[in-house]
Amino acid sequence: MLEAVDKAVWVESLDLDAQGIARLAPDEKETEQGQSGKVLFIQGALPTELVTYTVTREKARFSKAKVLKVLKPAVFRTEPKCVSFGNCGGCTMQHLDIRAQIAMKQRVLEDDLQHLAKMRPEEILRPMGGPAWEYRHRARLSVVNRSIKKGTVLVGFHETKSGYVADMTACEILPRHVSDLLPEMRKLVMGLSIVDYVPQIELAVGEALEPMSDDPIKAKPVTALVFRHLRPLTQPDGQLLRDFADEHHVWIWLQPKGIETVAPFYPETGKLCYRLPEFEVEMPFKPADFTQVNHMMNRALVSRAIRLLEVKPQDRVLDLFCGIGNFTLPLARRARSVLGIEGLASLTTRAKANAEHNQLADKASFMQSNLFEVTTETIVSWGKAERWLMDPPREGAMEICKALAEIYAGHSLAVEFMPERIVYVSCNPKTLARDAEILCHHAGYALKSAGIVNMFPHTSHVESMAVFEKTAISLS
Repeated sequence: MLEAVDKAVWVESLDLDAQGIARLAPDEKETEQGQSGKVLFIQGALPTELVTYTVTREKARFSKAKVLKVLKPAVFRTEPKCVSFGNCGGCTMQHLDIRAQIAMKQRVLEDDLQHLAKMRPEEILRPMGGPAWEYRHRARLSVVNRSIKKGTVLVGFHETKSGYVADMTACEILPRHVSDLLPEMRKLVMGLSIVDYVPQIELAVGEALEPMSDDPIKAKPVTALVFRHLRPLTQPDGQLLRDFADEHHVWIWLQPKGIETVAPFYPETGKLCYRLPEFEVEMPFKPADFTQVNHMMNRALVSRAIRLLEVKPQDRVLDLFCGIGNFTLPLARRARSVLGIEGLASLTTRAKANAEHNQLADKASFMQSNLFEVTTETIVSWGKAERWLMDPPREGAMEICKALAEIYAGHSLAVEFMPERIVYVSCNPKTLARDAEILCHHAGYALKSAGIVNMFPHTSHVESMAVFEKTAISLS
């Protein structure tokens, strides 16, 4: 007991990997040099807790550790729901109350804006939360035929900061019917002749095709499984997949090579889609397309973004990084016209098809363009639009923001092509803060509001949005 007390530390804060941060007392040399003690990152510890620990990795300036015992738990500590917590790397915050998770992510966004962009929004948007469990409708599961248990195939997420696949037979953030399939997928892969050549299974869950149907089969969500295989399937392999699809009511797709080879296998036809009822939009998609993993939160995200954009019926709107039209088509219900711009040809094609599907092709148009190579001439070529919506990947939209800053600094007539209002949807608060610094300190915009959307509960992922409004520009 005395040994455990000697190793006890108070945890001061938490990083985005859900590691508690503590600081050891300085040793004699550090004290003489006026230095503080080494920083300690403790897996499984929470702020305000007194814990004992064991060091797992030593570095010159910090150490990594894991909790041995929590001597004084935090009031916001909760019991993890998933039996694989601590082993699976998919969720790192299940031991932290969901309200505390949201508050932490909001603080991350505010701190990044303050420290990196040197600003605070005029208004902090109320954080948006939704279902904490069974929310993930897209996932990429790794497959490995190497296990301590001989003859066992593992299907799941990687272990925490490891190349190994977690030994998991259930997942609390996947829809229940998908979680229940994990053991069955193990058996399926074990039965294939190419068991060593199936490195991953990608899953995508769409909404029920007939949500109001009395037929329980028709009312079930459509679940697609994409099997990546590095060797051709044999005829018995194909039959195993067909039998699995029939028994579990799933749609099997195959990917023999690159992403462009993804194609349906059995049944040959089907339909994946999600819906945005507020805008009377149905979005068909393919399992390899980028779509938000959380359908309910995506509805809330789209609704808030369009409301904050303050679209008027006479407005022309640009939707940058538009994907398959997630924001473009709802915007087309509110604006005079919308131009969606996307870097990938496959997504641009899908977006055009979705506009046709929703009878919005007369108001929503699309073009392919590299949005990481944007100049002032590029912005002028897009034409005047009063409002922009930007939803970039983690890299952000720096080149677009720099081009706007060049127009602003040049005091040219091109300022008429700068939007009056921008809603920026971000999956990386650091690149959002970087781009906010450009827009507000160099391009003549004010940060009106910002807030987080808890799209990925129990993970370190921070989804957020910010609203920028153009200030008066003098052409003198």
